Parts: sequence; structure tokens; C-alpha cells
Amino acid sequence: MKITLAALGGGSLRGATAEVLGALARADLIIGSERLVKELPSNYTKNRKACKRATEIFALLEHADCRHAVVLYSGDTGFYSGAASLIRLLEEHRMRFQVLPGVSSAQLLAARLGIPWQDWNLVSAHGVSCDPVTSVMKGTTLFLTGGSVTPADLCAELAEAGLGSLKAAVGEDLSYESEQVYTGTVGGCVDRTFGPLSVLLVQGAPVPDSQGVHLPDSAFVRGDVPMTKQLVRAAVLAKLNVQPEDVLWDIGAGTGSISIELARAASEGRVYAVEHKEAACLLLRENRERLCAWNLTVVRGTAPEALTDLPEPSAVFVGGTGGYLPAILDTVLDRNPDCRIVVSAITLDTLQQAQETLKRHNLVPEVTQLSVTHSETAGSHTLMKAENPIYLIAGNLT
Repeated sequence: MKITLAALGGGSLRGATAEVLGALARADLIIGSERLVKELPSNYTKNRKACKRATEIFALLEHADCRHAVVLYSGDTGFYSGAASLIRLLEEHRMRFQVLPGVSSAQLLAARLGIPWQDWNLVSAHGVSCDPVTSVMKGTTLFLTGGSVTPADLCAELAEAGLGSLKAAVGEDLSYESEQVYTGTVGGCVDRTFGPLSVLLVQGAPVPDSQGVHLPDSAFVRGDVPMTKQLVRAAVLAKLNVQPEDVLWDIGAGTGSISIELARAASEGRVYAVEHKEAACLLLRENRERLCAWNLTVVRGTAPEALTDLPEPSAVFVGGTGGYLPAILDTVLDRNPDCRIVVSAITLDTLQQAQETLKRHNLVPEVTQLSVTHSETAGSHTLMKAENPIYLIAGNLT
């Protein structure tokens, strides 16, 4: 038996290659989703099986009594296609097959827009979770949508992150007679309704001018809100051991200097800056846009109550507590007992509270005192001016 895995391109015969059409004409068994096999014209074999799961398709092929079976896919067999799962099964059982590709939705949309697509970031949001914000931070991104996730849903997340002005295009029913292409902005897509067979293209997010490891204090808009200084920020990031895909909480975020440094370090993760003062939240958003920290979400509220709906953290920095440090640490460690934690303190009272609470959770407190002294010019002389010492308390597993 000859087995062919064939792709229709956009999903209709209008976009199929001559090679795919020839395989369908010769087939005496056609397997595919109900939508695909139902729409095939009557001149193809009537021996059709509606099936989508790779294991079920393999079982049909294994017991098929035919000379040429075609397994039909929409889009392209190499672009987020179910063909990959079936290919693995066929190879495991040493069953020979051929693959006939189709024109993918990425190619179709690029052609409709008259632009190249070789530099696009290609992401599937069809039945899998994806983070649209970190995706567009990598550059212009094409999202395959479907199921419960629509282009409007993805654009709502992008707009919430401050990216509503990015250019966007949506291709609906590409290659069908009902095909439509919408062009506009991310914000303009939020309140629109798009069909289930849609793809979304979004312009890459602006990138920061500076790609250095640590930002100077002058990079931040500060106002009258407290800000953690550069050398302390560097020590905090080192203690937290930030990884690219981490989910991070910055509690008592102030101007967001720590939050933004965390967002830059966790380039494929998410940072949640928790702050109860409205003036500080405004500065947080301003600094987020100024420094292109789009994966930073501002959460206005008082901890620990404001932490309830946040995703489980990989690491947490506690810079301000409002007097609720034990309750905050309890909440963090209840959510993730293995969470990496760093607390900053300028008073011995906070230092003691942090150590006692961490010990109560069977963690070993590690205290680091930072004493920073800067040079300062006084007339013709240079003096050294000391800043108040800061304690960093990390919680280590026993």
C-alpha cells in the first residue's frame, strides 16, 4: 500500500498543488478531518474516513485494504501540522510514506499583504498556550489561532501590555471564497469578531536602546517614588538567579527599577510588579514603555491580597511590605515552597521578621549587608559619601 500525507494549503482545493490533486485522484482511501473529507468533490473516491487523531489514523492505515491511501491535512504538513505525530508512528513501524506539502497560511497572508515572511516569528495559539507579549518581543510574529483563542483575545493581551499601537493584520478563511484580510492596529482588533479559521500577524515590539546587563539609575523616570539603586539591583538579580523563562513577582515595586531589570533578564518569562500607590503605578507604566519592558505587568493593590490571582512564581523580590512581611512570605511559600526569595531591609526590625518567617518555613536565611560609598566633589577635594546600609535576606532550602 502506498501512503501519502498531503496538505491542501489554506484548507480548500483552490490552494492545493497539482501533485496533491493527482494523489487525491488516484487514491482509493482518503482520511482526514470531517471538514476536509466532506468538502471533497464527488469525482474522488467515496471511500473516505473522517478522523483527526494520529493514533486513530494509524490504526486505519494498518488495517486498510487498498492500494493508495491519502491522509489529508489543511495548511502545510511542516507548519504546526498533525502530520508530525503520524510521521513518527509510521517511522516507528517502518511503514513507507511520502509527504506532499501545501501552501501554509503564513505564505498566503504574506502574499495577500505583498511582503516577505522569512523573518517572521511563527507561533501556534491553536489548542496550546502561548504568550503573545514575549512572542512579539522577539520580532514580527504570526499567530495561528483557533479553538477558544481568537485574534481579538491575543490583541487584548498585547494592548494590556501597552502594545496597542503595533500594526496588525488578520487573515480570515484564506484561500476560500469568503476570504477577508483586515489591516490596522492591535488596539483596533480588540473589539472585532474574526472567524475560526484566522491567522494574526503583529509587528514586532519596540526594543530598548540599551542592551546592557544593568541599567544606570538615570535610565528611569523617578519622580517622588523610592527607587532601588543600580548596585543593589545587580546584587538582587544575582541572588534571585533569574532564568529566561521565570515567572517573577516584585512586591512593593516603586518606580519599577527592579521589575524592569527582572523583565530584561527573564526575556521569555513574565514579571508582575505589585504596588498599591497610584503615583508609583503610573511611573511603573511610564518606565515600562520608556525601557520596552513589555513582559512586565503592573498589579495595583496591597500584598498579600493582590497576590491571589497571580501565576505561581519562580522567584520573588520583596522590596516593600506595608508592615505585612510575614503574611506576604507565607503567601509566597504557600504558592511555591521552592520559590527563590530575596527580601530587602533597611531596619533591623524587618531583618529580624524576615529571618524568623523564613525559618518557620524550614528555610535557612542568608543575610548580606550592602554598604555603598560614592565619591563626591567638595570644592577642590573629593570625599567619600556613604549611603545607608541595606540588608538582602535570601531563603535557602535546608
